[in-house]
Amino acid sequence: MSYAIIGFGKIGQALAHAFARKNIDVTVASRRPPEALAQQARAIGPTVVARSLRDALEADTIILAVPFGEHREVAKILPSWNGKTVIDAMNLFPGPDEPDGLPGSAVVAKAFTGARFVKGFNHLGAATLATDPIVAGGHRVVFLSADDEDAIAPVAALAKQLGFAPVKLGKLNEGGALVHAHGRTWGQLIFQDFFKKEQ
Repeated sequence: MSYAIIGFGKIGQALAHAFARKNIDVTVASRRPPEALAQQARAIGPTVVARSLRDALEADTIILAVPFGEHREVAKILPSWNGKTVIDAMNLFPGPDEPDGLPGSAVVAKAFTGARFVKGFNHLGAATLATDPIVAGGHRVVFLSADDEDAIAPVAALAKQLGFAPVKLGKLNEGGALVHAHGRTWGQLIFQDFFKKEQ
């Protein structure tokens, strides 16, 4: 399984640290050329490699950590997202209400037609996300939601591999709404830092 983080701001870098901590290879990319990210990527760890946006999208699993409005530009790069898993780690804040009264992730999912789409890694602030998720024998919780139950399993496995404790919330507009931002309304679980004693 290959992984890429698209977006190399605070959340993208925090996730890169999580991969580096476990010596898991991950590609990082943004609108900037890879050479602009390379030094920072190397400083995080040897398993973090900067590539062009197009090259990074060859990965099996793509983590979106771009500003919300840029997801459509990323989605347009590939003609088909079939066979790929897209993890939405973005939040819509502040922002206007999206069409159809949908939470942000439901809007994003529409842009990545054919992908297995999972909301995850978005409810923690970057500083918290960057720290070791194993504290005092407990594992920091990450919430996952998807309309396709089968899509969650590989993302839950990745979360465990990174040292987190995945908790499934169900469909995007049901339990997943607890970690979705919609306009200026935040789900009740956003920024809640929970731990589980066992994975």
